[in-house]
Amino acid sequence: MEELFSDEYFMQKALQEAEIAYEKDEIPVGAIVVCNNKIIAKSHNLTETLTDVTAHAEMQAITAAANYLGGKYLKECTLYVTLEPCVMCAGALYWSQISRVVIGAADEKRGFKSKMLQLHPKTEIVEGVLANEGKKLLLDFFQQKR
Repeated sequence: MEELFSDEYFMQKALQEAEIAYEKDEIPVGAIVVCNNKIIAKSHNLTETLTDVTAHAEMQAITAAANYLGGKYLKECTLYVTLEPCVMCAGALYWSQISRVVIGAADEKRGFKSKMLQLHPKTEIVEGVLANEGKKLLLDFFQQKR
């Protein structure tokens, strides 16, 4: 019988990706995509490394998951992301038709919800999973920058 993991377990894996970003001096956001209880993609912000404003953790994870599955739709997949996706990432998630998005910390200034946007109507959204851990990583990062 296949063991089922919790949202907290998978968000912890996304937080590990955020920590990798932190170590690379990237804004510490991590994302993973899970399908059938298996991690099929993982990533973190790479905007500085790739000098690409679109290289957000979610965009990298969406691309990797689509490549793994051999198709552009992420139906029956869940994205775990340590920070609420921005408008660009929300658009990509919408078009991917991902089934579920689990968000750690809210982004009141740049998150898609602050812009009154929604994901695909069939996408379930879960918020606040290990939010404090993700928020602390971001606060530590930006405090170090100042």
